[in-house]
Amino acid sequence: MNRLAGLALTALLLISAARAEKVASCSSVAKLALTDARVVRAVEVEAGRFTPPGDPPSPADAKVYQKMPAFCRVEITATPSTDSDIKIEVWLPTSRWNGKFRGQGNGGFAGEINYSFMGLSISQGYATAGTDTGHTGHSTDASWALGHPEKIADFGYRGIHEMTANAKTVINSYYGKPASRSYFAACSDGGREALMEAQRFPDDYDGILAGAPAHDWTNLVASGMHKTQALLLDPAGYIPPDKLPTISSAVLDACDASDGVKDGILNNPRNCGFNPEELLCKAADTNSCLTQKQVGTLETIYSSTVDSAGNEIYPRSLPGGELGPGGWATWILGTEPGKSLGVAFGVGYFSNMVYDDPHWDYKTFKLDDGLKAAIDKTGHALNATDPNLKAFASHGGKLILYHGWNDPAISPIGTINYYDDVSRANHDADSFVRLFMVPGMQHCYGGPGPSSFGQFGWRPGTGPDDASHDIYRALEQWVDGGAAPERVIAAKIESDGKTSPRITMTRPLCAYPKIASYNNEGDRSEAASFSCLGGHK
Repeated sequence: MNRLAGLALTALLLISAARAEKVASCSSVAKLALTDARVVRAVEVEAGRFTPPGDPPSPADAKVYQKMPAFCRVEITATPSTDSDIKIEVWLPTSRWNGKFRGQGNGGFAGEINYSFMGLSISQGYATAGTDTGHTGHSTDASWALGHPEKIADFGYRGIHEMTANAKTVINSYYGKPASRSYFAACSDGGREALMEAQRFPDDYDGILAGAPAHDWTNLVASGMHKTQALLLDPAGYIPPDKLPTISSAVLDACDASDGVKDGILNNPRNCGFNPEELLCKAADTNSCLTQKQVGTLETIYSSTVDSAGNEIYPRSLPGGELGPGGWATWILGTEPGKSLGVAFGVGYFSNMVYDDPHWDYKTFKLDDGLKAAIDKTGHALNATDPNLKAFASHGGKLILYHGWNDPAISPIGTINYYDDVSRANHDADSFVRLFMVPGMQHCYGGPGPSSFGQFGWRPGTGPDDASHDIYRALEQWVDGGAAPERVIAAKIESDGKTSPRITMTRPLCAYPKIASYNNEGDRSEAASFSCLGGHK
């Protein structure tokens, strides 16, 4: 065959492959029959021309949308109950589909479709889907739940499953074949959604990435209300955020060097023996010390929450990472009393989901009674604590958990406890589950340590796109029969707003229970200077 004939044949094969990939028009998907759902519309979107509804996107998200390929945008409304109104979007690349499906999760009380993460997914060749889980509103708004138990069920577990089932039907119709692999990844409430999928709908996904999961929802929020009362019931016990630098410095002075590297990062803060009493004011109250009542509040924040019988209902918060935009000022203390995210989520949950009273006063909260009411009313819908993952594992499913050691919103100990429960409940757990604890990371990202490791989709220009640096790629490699991930390199990415983001530190994340230990030589900001040591499988 001469060269021209060969080129012609190659071109024909490429055209045939493209035609085989897309066997249905986008408009034909609008006529697709679905179970307890309907396609609202299906339209072609030109490359780089997508504009999300609502407020203008951030500059970073705008760049994502500008780089998106052409795709078929399918909008669906699912109604598994008479009070359900679950909005779903499925995006299908019109060419160069990688054959895979990636489902997107939510944060907080959901209420919004995560278009930016969908944009990252479709730019990487995935068919993708997102949902508002059955209501519209900001992620801190729970008013939609008042008097709507079916919507709580949709938020708790049905919405993501409906999104997944309908997306798979659309994908099969559009491409003429099912996705070869299906993945789900999200953090916070999305981590809870991820575990709910593995526990209740084990056949939905082949690989699941669950970050900082709010899986023990009722106990988590009850503990939060207990700590809110410690902060706010007596104004003298409130710790103003101006005192956070003092607390952070004392923690680091007590514990930073214990891991062999004094770098503002606690590799294993469980071993930190910081005593809040050390900050007690010796004279006048200033920002460089704590009053006796503030010391008591700080001890409550760092302690496990126990019921009246002394039983732990939620594990302790850990020291380290108190400062920063994702630290205590945001989640625990607030910019002023009562203005934290912890208060917003706690009051929103108990007033709208537990007590059905929009005027409910957190001052009336009683831990034992409140926790019982929460479990009785919403435990089935919201808690994803079942460690039995045999059905998920039986079809080859792989689960990776991750959590920042310095998370101020959800205790990292809770995720470790769940991992240990799974290990005990499944004799072959090591074959399908891994946990990565992230030193210096706060809630899902940010903090003093490296916190970018592909958990949200790797953004171009911030490091290698491979399984050694991207936990998503590591999950895919594992699902496809590769080795289980034992080490993933995280990066600290910084920018002054004027120049492109740059990597200022790398550090290995080690499969739990191993931790990254300094080799006593080499650059402390380079991952190559650390080894994964300790623990046992």
